[in-house]
Amino acid sequence: MVEPRRMELTEAESSRASRIYWDSAAVEYLAEHGAFLGDDRFIWCPEGVDEEAAQLLGPVRGKRILEVGCGGAQCARWLAGQGADVVAFDISLEQLRVARQLDARTGTAVRTVAADATALPYADASFDIVCSAFGALPFVANVETALREIARTLRPGGLLVFSVTHPFRWTMPDDPTEAGLRINHSYFERTPYVELDDAEQPVYAEHHRTVGDWLRALTEAGFAVDDLLEPEWPASNTEIWGGWGPERGRYVPGTAIWSAHLGGS
Repeated sequence: MVEPRRMELTEAESSRASRIYWDSAAVEYLAEHGAFLGDDRFIWCPEGVDEEAAQLLGPVRGKRILEVGCGGAQCARWLAGQGADVVAFDISLEQLRVARQLDARTGTAVRTVAADATALPYADASFDIVCSAFGALPFVANVETALREIARTLRPGGLLVFSVTHPFRWTMPDDPTEAGLRINHSYFERTPYVELDDAEQPVYAEHHRTVGDWLRALTEAGFAVDDLLEPEWPASNTEIWGGWGPERGRYVPGTAIWSAHLGGS
């Protein structure tokens, strides 16, 4: 591997990098974070916001729900257990294989397909709710296209809730300790963070957007923003997750959870 860098990527390059990364990391990711996430819980972020308590989606029984970038489909599995009619997708076949293993382990099967967030394989106005816990949206080059696709598949007034890295986190080193409490990147630098293999081909890509960028992308796709939750780090959570952790989490937000509904009312 060569040193990560900031560089522009096309949508196709970003999709390919995400597929490569998550295919290679799916098993390791579950081994590292599976105990925290559970097999059939809905955890929004490293801070540990749990949908069972937070109720960001509201009542889900009988609702038609899509999980975007589902990974092992833990969130979708929890929704199914609450009586939702849920489907899910991910770009990574290996993540979906992990999902099948968790289906077998829990006895709750989730309907999943392999798909890209910028071209959803679902009919117009198919869902009451779309949700995503760090799935797909941070990794696409053109989030505007992805949000328009989500809007297309939602019914009028439908709800979208998703979590992403908090934009302010991008200004700081990927260090969860107090040593990471320093600014080393411009908040306004939108060039993607890219990891490359020895042939200098992108194998991981994450895209930075400011709060204003997210707000404009949502409204331009037809959404009205209802809330932006910036979870505080709970004293009981000792988990270290990449750049997230209790030391730095006491001072700055690591996650942004957006809630919006389709339509301007």
